[in-house]
Amino acid sequence: MSQERKKQTLVGEVVSAKMEKTVVVKVTRKIMHPVYKKHVNRYKKYMAHVSTVEPKIGDIVQITATRPLSRLKRWQVSNIIRESVKIG
Repeated sequence: MSQERKKQTLVGEVVSAKMEKTVVVKVTRKIMHPVYKKHVNRYKKYMAHVSTVEPKIGDIVQITATRPLSRLKRWQVSNIIRESVKIG
């Protein structure tokens, strides 16, 4: 009777792909400023493990929570939502 737990997922942009099997994903969220009532962008960067897919800088990816893989890696890239378009 073991049910699979629904894992937390986030969507963000790959900002660095220089490491082996690791990318840095910037997840942006909009919040309302408490005083000025204006939408403000807040972001956080997550290190995510790459196993099967190979994202490049600028790609929009979906990351899924996983067990700790290293000191800073607790996420894994599950799929590429949109690939970056290189102009020129």
